Amino acid sequence: MSLRDKVTVKIPASTANLGPGFDTLGMALSLYAWLEIKPASETTFHLYGEHLTGLPSDKSNLIYQVAQMVFDEAGVSVPELEVSMYSDIPLTRGLGSSASAIVGALAGANALIGSPLSNDKLLDMATALEKHPDNVGASLYGGIITAAWDGQRVDYLRIEPHQDLQALVIVPDFQLSTSKARDIVPKQFGMPDVVHNVSRSSLLVAALASGRLDMIQKAMSDRIHQPYRASLVPGMTEILEHATEHGALGAALSGAGPTVLTLVNRHDTRKVELEQYLMGIMEQEGITATALWLDPDLDGVLILPDQDERPFLDRIKGEVNA
Repeated sequence: MSLRDKVTVKIPASTANLGPGFDTLGMALSLYAWLEIKPASETTFHLYGEHLTGLPSDKSNLIYQVAQMVFDEAGVSVPELEVSMYSDIPLTRGLGSSASAIVGALAGANALIGSPLSNDKLLDMATALEKHPDNVGASLYGGIITAAWDGQRVDYLRIEPHQDLQALVIVPDFQLSTSKARDIVPKQFGMPDVVHNVSRSSLLVAALASGRLDMIQKAMSDRIHQPYRASLVPGMTEILEHATEHGALGAALSGAGPTVLTLVNRHDTRKVELEQYLMGIMEQEGITATALWLDPDLDGVLILPDQDERPFLDRIKGEVNA
């Protein structure tokens, strides 16, 4: 085993479901977390940025636990780690913060010991932890991922996003736990709702794969989770119905919410109108929120060059959105 001195990884955020593709479709976004892992004499954590406050800084930390899973799987021992992390990805908002942490820890720990595990193996491990492959697949591979998980293995295809595709996300200042958002979704559905989602999801994948941005609006309609979760996000029902009248190609709840995702043609002349409309709805509902214009991330998780000897925060400073 060749143990490296340190590994630094950059991991994109992700949006999942894209409307009808419940637990199936994900897209990586140009919002990032950075993670550095070093072998150490004792385990220490340096967590930077408002989005990491309150996370555990001992061996119960998810990053440490996931890294140890990689070492166990590879049959090596690296019991103590120095972990540094900075994130621009808000927690429990539907932008894949836990998925990015899992993917970063898997890829970083794997690279630290000479990359004995394949990316496909890392995706299977990530999905077993996250319980669905959409966010972790997008963070790992970048672009748009459509994936199926049988409980053991993930079968996936990566779709290169159309160059004109852009995302406007509205991030409310309140958190929504994924478990709460999952509990509100029924366990059984009537056949018309199932067919509605299967047909829309199929249409959406075909539209994204063939670059038919004009087909996205019809294809993003969902009857399986958004009608139920919309009650947890004031203004959501209105946005799902009317965002396309203000320049969006389509609108959806990002992951389990509360973040709202709209897909946009980057050359559309109504981008300012769309942002004002969405922020106006939030304001009407008394919700403070942040609007972020993001691109699809095409790279997925990146192992950064390790020749740079500057401290962690200095090395990533040029990249951070802060």
